[in-house]
Amino acid sequence: MYPIIITIIALVLLVFLIWLAYHQKTLKQRAYLMKEAIRNKDFMFRISTKGLLPGERALQQALNEMGEAMADNIKKNEVEAWERLMRVLTHEIMNATAPISSISQAMLARKDVKGSQLEDGIKAINSTANHLNVFVDSYRKLTQLQKPVMETVQVKDLIAETVALYPEIEWNTDDVIDCDIFTDSSMLRQVLINLIKNAVEAKAVKMAIETKSIESADGNRNLAICISNNGSPIPPDVASTIFVPFFTTKSSGTGIGLSLSRQLMARLGGSIELLDNSRTSYITTFRLQLPVAVN
Repeated sequence: MYPIIITIIALVLLVFLIWLAYHQKTLKQRAYLMKEAIRNKDFMFRISTKGLLPGERALQQALNEMGEAMADNIKKNEVEAWERLMRVLTHEIMNATAPISSISQAMLARKDVKGSQLEDGIKAINSTANHLNVFVDSYRKLTQLQKPVMETVQVKDLIAETVALYPEIEWNTDDVIDCDIFTDSSMLRQVLINLIKNAVEAKAVKMAIETKSIESADGNRNLAICISNNGSPIPPDVASTIFVPFFTTKSSGTGIGLSLSRQLMARLGGSIELLDNSRTSYITTFRLQLPVAVN
């Protein structure tokens, strides 16, 4: 009898030790993945809590939530830093160009300048100063965003109204669900238009919009809006900088569209990101996330 009991205990202990070794290996893999995510500054990286013990599951969930909170704080600090910088730069540039513009304009009105060799040079100075004023004024938009007027918005209607502005695009909106979101409809529409304009400039002829309800790390319900297009791809080496103000790969671009979109989404309590993998038959996909309206 005793040998049988000892054998059973030994087998149970062996199974336990094998499971423990496997479990420890899994935990080491998780730790490695988290370290790599931190090294690459990917604070949105998430690891599933499936297969963990209750205490381990709670710890992993806390790490996931901490990563999301860090990503949100980094984005917020980044936006605030750029806003402060642009306020200073636009103020100083406008102060410098205003007298140049006014003095050159006054010089052009003088009779002794008209028709003289000086006229062309002064015209060039005046034109450059005026263009610089217009250029700087466009960047002021990034620091003069209005506070959002939050209301319950029917997302399907908003998307339908927006895509109707671009009939030249072949649209697929079959996967847009009926859902209410609590947001500023004008700001959200502006973000959608910015993304569509970028796609059109990238030679896209087909676009798709998909919406789905997802659960955030804090347990709340969010609405994800995925906008895909088949235009020219975004090079991997610039994908991490597309939301930086003034960055652009276009010869005539200003580099404020995506940066402005990120700020608008932040003011709406949401986010915008470029996904690594796009939908089938599409090349580029952006995902917006917004809180679902509370009934």
